This record gives sequence, structure tokens and C-alpha cells, in this order.
Amino acid sequence: MSKEVAFLSYDGMTDPLGQSQVLPYLKGLSAAGYSITLFSFEKAERYETVRATIESICREANIDWRPMHYTKQPPVLSTVYDLLRLNRAVKRAHKEKNFALLHCRSYLTALIGKGMKKKQGTKFLFDMRGFWADERVEGGIWNIKNPLFNYIYQFFKKQERKFFTEADHTISLTYAGKTLLSKWEWEKAPAPVEVIPCCVDTDLFNRKNLKEEEINAIRKRIQPNEAPLLIYVGAIGTWYMSKEMLDFFQVFLNKFPLAKLLFVTQENPAIIHQAAIASGVEESRISIYSAQRKEVPYYIAAADSSIFFIRPSFSKNASSPTKQGEIMAMGKSIICNSGVGDTADVVNKWHAGWVCDTFTTEKYQHIVNAYEWPLQADNSTEIREGAIEFYGLTEGIKRYTKVYQEILGVS
Repeated sequence: MSKEVAFLSYDGMTDPLGQSQVLPYLKGLSAAGYSITLFSFEKAERYETVRATIESICREANIDWRPMHYTKQPPVLSTVYDLLRLNRAVKRAHKEKNFALLHCRSYLTALIGKGMKKKQGTKFLFDMRGFWADERVEGGIWNIKNPLFNYIYQFFKKQERKFFTEADHTISLTYAGKTLLSKWEWEKAPAPVEVIPCCVDTDLFNRKNLKEEEINAIRKRIQPNEAPLLIYVGAIGTWYMSKEMLDFFQVFLNKFPLAKLLFVTQENPAIIHQAAIASGVEESRISIYSAQRKEVPYYIAAADSSIFFIRPSFSKNASSPTKQGEIMAMGKSIICNSGVGDTADVVNKWHAGWVCDTFTTEKYQHIVNAYEWPLQADNSTEIREGAIEFYGLTEGIKRYTKVYQEILGVS
């Protein structure tokens, strides 16, 4: 059978997510002999600044990248418009290349994969990336009291079951998500499910590949005191519980008054400072930096431990925080919460930190009491080995290749 594959993503390759969670896999699949045609939606500003980089990556990996302009307004109609354009573009390319497989990232593009399978006979891989419709509701993006959003939600919940049963294979980010699916009642047997978490480039996030003098310079600049430095990496928004993290840090400061909390993020610093004030954390105990992807490992290396609290919910059972693999690959311990995908199980299995199962002062105090500084037990090697085993990019590519082989019957 043909090895022509169309990969459909509504996320842009010029977005950080595209660069960390799409292109690395596709490079590996291309190297394995699959001919990849990549469709993605690009935001104008990022496209202008990062386009050349993505073109270079795709050219070197022999990936045929076909970027499309992302339409933002008006809400709902703009998405429908984009999907109609994508559908036409994929069908035109199919006449040219005769795709054997449509690899559809998340629910929007799965609509096209399902339709193409029915009408064109192409194989359909549903890469679910989480319970997307429920994420939109639980994250407050869709208010189902609004008749329009309630209709959209109900539409995708019906389509969701069709994706699972009509796909040739499904990818889940978590074992927790796969377990949930196994408990659903099905009128028709669902497609096989393979678990592939958000993977990490363990070469990029590897202390041995960094310059120690640069790590030391960052540490000295941010935390000149003999005291702990905690780090938070990534966006602050819908799912990340900044108030609870800062409440925890206030308790942490009672034991380590000179400790600092470093935010490496693209967010407006004013938002973080306001949240810190609300939690009683002095502004001097907070540092905020913006960093390019290649700089992030240096900031993680300069810190002692990382913290992230994610709001638990039904949809978060299927979530795999990218930051967890990156932090663990750097051999750093994590302070996190339970109720989010496989996060807590991974931390406990590889003794990679502390899990908060309730957001209370008592629980925060329990973790702080267990936290020693300087860190006495150096289990950074075990933590990194856990990251390589569970989140390693090489293992992820291996699993994707296995799924492709099972669907297409070629090796």
C-alpha cells in the first residue's frame, strides 16, 4: 500500500506547540519512509517571523508543508470557513498524491478525516489530543447556556463517538483517557487505542548539553541568595491555577523566606504580579522572564524544582502536560497536583517530586515540611530516565510508526 500520508492540524507549525509537538514526530515518520504532506493553519504575525525556520525544517525532513491562513473572526463562522478551505485543499492534494492515510490532529480536522474515509476510502487516524469539546466547556470557552454553543457542543459529542468507532486507530495522550474510553458503552466496537503522551526532545532538554557557566549566570542573576529557586514554565491561563500555586509558595516562604519563584512565560508580567499580591507574596520573591525554546532548558537547570497546578476536571483525564516531560528530562523534581492525566502516576513511579491531592494550606504545609534544601537525595538520574522512558521522542516516534504500520499494512 502507498505510504502517502496527509497530516491535518488546526494548530500552526509556527506556534510553539507545532514546533514541539508536531514537527518532531513528523520528522521521525518521514525518516521511517512515509511521505508526509502537512496542512496547518498559521497566524499572520507568527507566520511572518517563523516561516523561514519551519520551511527549512520541513525541507530538510522532506515534508511537503502546505500552510493556510488562520481566520480568527467572526467566531464560529471563521472556523467553519477554515474547515471548508481545508477540505477543498486536502481533496485537491488527494487527486495529486492519492493519500493512503489522513492523520487528523484533534476533533476539527477529524471531521475531514471521517468524511474522506467514507467518500474516498482513505484510512483515518484520530489523534484525539484530549476530550476537546468538554475542554471547551470546562475551560469556559463555550457557555452551553448559549443555544449556539450548546448546539456546537452536542454536535461534537455526537461526532466524538463516530470518530472513535469509524477511525482505523485512535491516539490517546494518557492511559487515564484510554481507561475512561474502555468504560463507555459502545453500540459499535471502537477503534484500537494507542497511548502516546506529549513527548519531549530529551537531547534539547539535557543538562549535559548545556553550558554550566550560562546556567550559573542565570542562577546568580535570579537567585543570589543561598535559598531555593522554584520555577514555573509556560502559559498562565484557562487551566493553570496561578492563585493556588502562589498560595502554596506563600506557605513555602514561611520555611524558606529567601526563596524565589521564577516564571518563564510569554504572559504579561502585570497579571502575575497582581496574582502574587492577592496571595500575599512580596513582589521581590517573584521573577518573570520571557525565553525562546532553546533557552528554556537553561532556566530549568538553574532552578531547584518546578511547580505547576492544573485544574482537574473530566477533560483533564486525557491531558498530558508537555512541561512535565521537559522538566523531568532535566532531572528536576516537580510539585504538581493529581487528577490530570497520568501526571501523578508518573511522578510517583519515578520518585520525581510531590503530588498535591487537595488545594489546602494543610496539604501545602505537608509538602513543604517534606521539602529539604539543599536537596539531600539526588535522584535526578532516575527522574531523567523516567522522562526518557515515558516521554521520550524516540519512543513516541516508534509508537506512531507502529500505528502507521498496523493501519497501512506496510513496514
